[in-house]
Amino acid sequence: MLDSQIDECIQIWKKHYPTWKAPILELLSKRGKTPFEILIATILSLRTKDEVTAKSAERLFSHANTVDEMQQLDINKIEELIYPVGFYHTKATRIKQITEILIEKYDKKVPDTLDALLEFPGIGRKTANLVLSECFGKDAICVDTHVHKISNRLGWVQTKNPKQTEFALIQKLPKIYWNDINELMVAFGQTLCKPISPWCGQCPIEHYCPKIGVTKHR
Repeated sequence: MLDSQIDECIQIWKKHYPTWKAPILELLSKRGKTPFEILIATILSLRTKDEVTAKSAERLFSHANTVDEMQQLDINKIEELIYPVGFYHTKATRIKQITEILIEKYDKKVPDTLDALLEFPGIGRKTANLVLSECFGKDAICVDTHVHKISNRLGWVQTKNPKQTEFALIQKLPKIYWNDINELMVAFGQTLCKPISPWCGQCPIEHYCPKIGVTKHR
């Protein structure tokens, strides 16, 4: 796909994005505005549907939305508040560990570098890049399953895993699109470009898509 076509695809997504009733839109509307809230919300979102994450995050933050307040909650209480997010036992433990590290090492402030964020337990490149982009406005590409799948389906990249996709997109996309691409592709993937049998007949960029790996579509 030509670079000019990639630009056109992104502009089309931006035009249609407000009309998509994607679960990510609900999550984004309820996600906290502070770096700490966003960090915790992204941990809750791992391998969990956005609808569930949004409600769990809202319950948790109604009890504790600062480092000090979270430190006062015991793990059992955190588990109770975030259930039924996936792996809620592990996530509750991670939230406590991260809170303690922020207090002991970072003066209760979320660090703004990739290396520092990757040192936190349970934080991978996807979460770290999302925090850098959302909280600090830094140029970063957050690659989840939607971004990985759609980038390959469109032929933008030819990669086997999200990490490879991140580095391939860094080479492929102008920086002005880095911070937008996750939100756009996730909403697109949740509504039209489904993992199985995507809605190609309703897709506004079908004429640009070679449908790589698509065996069945609607």
